[in-house]
Amino acid sequence: MLAGIATDISQQVLRTDVAGMPLEWIDYKEAVRLYHADQVAYDCGTLLYTVFGGYSSFDGMRSKIDVNSIIATHGTSRGLLRNRDQYVPPLNNRTLFKRDANLCLYCAMRYPTRDLTRDHITPISQGGADTWTNVATACRRCNNYKGGRTPEQAAMQLIAVPFTPTYAEYIYLKGRRVLADQMQYLLAHIPRSSPLHARLSGHLADGEEIIEVHFHE
Repeated sequence: MLAGIATDISQQVLRTDVAGMPLEWIDYKEAVRLYHADQVAYDCGTLLYTVFGGYSSFDGMRSKIDVNSIIATHGTSRGLLRNRDQYVPPLNNRTLFKRDANLCLYCAMRYPTRDLTRDHITPISQGGADTWTNVATACRRCNNYKGGRTPEQAAMQLIAVPFTPTYAEYIYLKGRRVLADQMQYLLAHIPRSSPLHARLSGHLADGEEIIEVHFHE
C-alpha cells in the first residue's frame, strides 16, 4: 500500500551518490527497492511517500518505508567526478527546449513544445554540427524563414548564447516535475555563471515548482 504525502504517485525522486553528486531521477518503486536493500546512505528534502508492507508475526507491527524527495545511495561516481568538466550530455528536443525555457531564440516568444523546432544555427548543409552549442530552440515560423541560412545571412539575431549543459544541469533538464527542495539541491551543483542558475534562483524566489510540458518529438 502506498500513501502519498502532499504529492502524487508520479513524483520522481532525485538520487545522488554518497558524496552528494546528483545521478538520476527514479520512481518510487526503485526508491523503495533501494531503501529495502539498505542502499540508501541518507536522505533529505521532503517526505514524498510512505509505503506500507505486511504485518510482523512477532509483534504485529506493520512495516513501512518512508521515501524522501532526495536520497543518497552508497558508493561514489569517481569516473563522473573526474570527467564532469568534460561531460557532454546527449542532445534531444525535450531537454533542448527546456534549456531554452520554451523560448524561440529568434523572436523571443514562448511557445508550447508542439510549436517548437530544433534549429541548427550554422546549417548542416554549411558544415554545422548537431551539437548543443550549434542548436537553438526556434518556432516554426522563424525556422522556416531562416531556412538553410546562418542568422547573419538571414539578418536574424539570437537572443541568447546556446550552451552545453553540465551534468547537474542535464539532470534538472530531464526532470518531469522538479520540486523546490530538489531544485535547491541541484542549484548548488550548477555554476553561478550558467543561465540556468539565474532562472532556477528566480523560480525558487517565487516558490515555484518546475513542471515539464509533454510533447511528441
